[in-house]
Amino acid sequence: MLKPDLTLLVSDLHLTARRPETLAVFLRFLAGPAREAGTLYILGDLFDYWAGDDDLADPFNATVCSALAEVAAAGTQTRFMAGNRDFLVGGQFGVSSRLTFLEDPTVVDLAGTPTLLMHGDTLCTDDADYLAFRAVARTPQWRTDMLAKPLAERRALLDSLRAQSESAKQTKGYDVMDANAEAVAAAFREHGVTRIIHGHTHRQARHDHLVDGRACERWVLGDWHTTGNALSVDASGCRWLTLS
Repeated sequence: MLKPDLTLLVSDLHLTARRPETLAVFLRFLAGPAREAGTLYILGDLFDYWAGDDDLADPFNATVCSALAEVAAAGTQTRFMAGNRDFLVGGQFGVSSRLTFLEDPTVVDLAGTPTLLMHGDTLCTDDADYLAFRAVARTPQWRTDMLAKPLAERRALLDSLRAQSESAKQTKGYDVMDANAEAVAAAFREHGVTRIIHGHTHRQARHDHLVDGRACERWVLGDWHTTGNALSVDASGCRWLTLS
């Protein structure tokens, strides 16, 4: 039964045909718990990478989009915020999946609490190499140049960038790739909220912060590499859901 005041949030699923078991968990989630929520937020990195909306015909991608569209048709409002792996999504993806796009960051009201939603990568200010690449890759010109390449070339390039990213992680310390404390405090101050929910770091946890005398909470969504997880929010508060 649909519960309009229930919100579910997920991120960092990194869906790919190389991990069919993760897709199976996601499809079960969409067919079950997601249809009970008034709103489902996907805070980035739904896919391991998205090569462009002309890749919608790929059977794997089509399966994901169709399942998302069915959730929306059942009554759940679905919202999508692009992450660092799927920022090439466009209008056709949104129409096919019946998703509404969100800017990163965005403040929404969750059960009466103004909440800042982010993918989370901009909080990792110690990861200078990544942020330098992000600054270039998010420009309209880079996007235009990338999408002008043949689909096969784009797939190969993005797969190479994904492999480079995974390799680079092996030489970076955990503290470099995690959210920077000062950046987190600045986000609380700038947006005037006491709750932040984000993904990106793959470190599922709840953190308490004291910012300028205000008690604040930060919920970090986990990845789906071993088991699925979602954050459930309603008038009673926030709680984790483990999905299998």
